[in-house]
Amino acid sequence: MTWSAAARGAHQPDNTAFTQQRLPAWQPLLSAGIALPLFFCAGLAFIGLGLGLYYSSNGITELEYDYTGNPGTGNCSVCAEAGQGRAPPPTCSCAWYFSLPELFQGPVYLYYELTNFYQNNRRYGVSRDDEQLSGLPSALRQPANECAPYQFSAAGLPIAPCGAIANSLFNDSFSLWHQRQPDGPYVEVPLDRTGIAWWTDYHVKFRNPPLVNGSLALAFQGTAPPPNWPRPVYELSSDPNNTGFTNQDFVVWMRTAALPTFRKLYARIRQGNYTAGLPRGAYRVSITYNYPVRSFDGHKRLIFSSISWMGGKNPFLGIAYLVVGSLCILTGFVMLVVYIRYQDQNDEDEDEQ
Repeated sequence: MTWSAAARGAHQPDNTAFTQQRLPAWQPLLSAGIALPLFFCAGLAFIGLGLGLYYSSNGITELEYDYTGNPGTGNCSVCAEAGQGRAPPPTCSCAWYFSLPELFQGPVYLYYELTNFYQNNRRYGVSRDDEQLSGLPSALRQPANECAPYQFSAAGLPIAPCGAIANSLFNDSFSLWHQRQPDGPYVEVPLDRTGIAWWTDYHVKFRNPPLVNGSLALAFQGTAPPPNWPRPVYELSSDPNNTGFTNQDFVVWMRTAALPTFRKLYARIRQGNYTAGLPRGAYRVSITYNYPVRSFDGHKRLIFSSISWMGGKNPFLGIAYLVVGSLCILTGFVMLVVYIRYQDQNDEDEDEQ
């Protein structure tokens, strides 16, 4: 059989504008009059946004303290030495004293920071069981294989929560005290520990297993806590709405960081007489020193920080916008010079012809 355009075969597409690719199309012709203004406008927009982000970030006030406990760095060095090479380390307390000459503008956020801690390690990042963390009873009794070697205890009991991320839960604790008058007593500053986790994590991803006879402890019966934990998961807090897999500190820790130096929110200061911030005066931060970091050459820091419309302090974002905007302006000028030079040459060639 001889093929012809009139005879439509079984595999021949329909003779329509869409299948035959005859639809009208618009292809912009980027002339110098269009490209150059685009580069200059984009550059100016990036520079303006970068300046706003940079100065907004610089306007954020921060106060930080390294309480790792290296020799000669403060009274936390005693705790660091006492816990060196001991697992679990003994309970130890130290303090950080500081003074504010003026109001530390609120709202004030309290963070802890760890350095040289690679939560982005591949095996560490997958060492968890999301089904178990969502409260599924079957996963509670049979943790995922990704949790190994923190899947079952030495006695053969399933670990809840399982995995390396949960086993390395940050467990230092802090309390803030304010001395309003010289030689006066210290008054505890209320720390708001609620709402520090991401909404989707707290309300969607993390759930406790169904209660047994109204008891969360019975729901976790037959499981073991991670090896580094001094207490089971259902005793993380005395607040029944903030314990188990829905404990705020635990949920915050389980969202792994992308970089080896990271901060995680510990509390907000926005209650009582401190809604406007921290007034001037002397302060003491009482630290319960539990978490060892010297074994991997890490550091621990406490940070008091205010925020702005862009969030926390992050000068990199503003600098990145400024660099990109400057490159756009520079590229625009280079293209303008090239256009003027070769435009004159083209005009001369046309005159000669």
